[in-house]
Amino acid sequence: MDPIVYVVDDDQAMVESLSWIIESVGLKAKTYTRTQDFLDEYNPAQHGCLLLDVRMPGMSGPELQLRLNDKGATIPVIFISGHGDVPLAVRVMKGGAVDFLTKPFNDQVLLESINKALRLDKTNREKQQENAQAEAKFALLSPRELQVMHGIVAGKQNKVISSELKISLKTVEAHRASVMKKMSVRSVPDLVKLVLTNGI
Repeated sequence: MDPIVYVVDDDQAMVESLSWIIESVGLKAKTYTRTQDFLDEYNPAQHGCLLLDVRMPGMSGPELQLRLNDKGATIPVIFISGHGDVPLAVRVMKGGAVDFLTKPFNDQVLLESINKALRLDKTNREKQQENAQAEAKFALLSPRELQVMHGIVAGKQNKVISSELKISLKTVEAHRASVMKKMSVRSVPDLVKLVLTNGI
């Protein structure tokens, strides 16, 4: 899926200028002059980033950022402003913004910021996909297999797990083999990494 750079700014001339810069390097731009219009059409499945003006009629840029955060949206946001408002810049950066650019800005600085945001979005999406795949694997485990898995991850030997769960050594070995197969891992360190990464 090709990325889209969303541009939200109430200044039509600025929207056209930004759109031209973005498309001049082969990226696709989609523009809005109202924050609500973007919010209504926003598709979380679409790879991209958001170029957002701070001061907008109706819902402001920072207010849109809060709404997106409330929805659990992970789209990277680059703020653009005609005013070098430091407290506001600090606030939106704490809210997860990738950058805060003050107009007028250099085209190259803008494009570097956009590329950084798109790389971040790609990384976030890959992580989300990996997490979803891992959760699907964990869902395949029976309650007993989960107990055995936690014993393995804690570094316990089979005989210790057997004693603690009051099941035979052969049963522990069978569950252990099943866990490794269902989780698609070949070694205990790989299993430990998978469990710790996903907080299971």
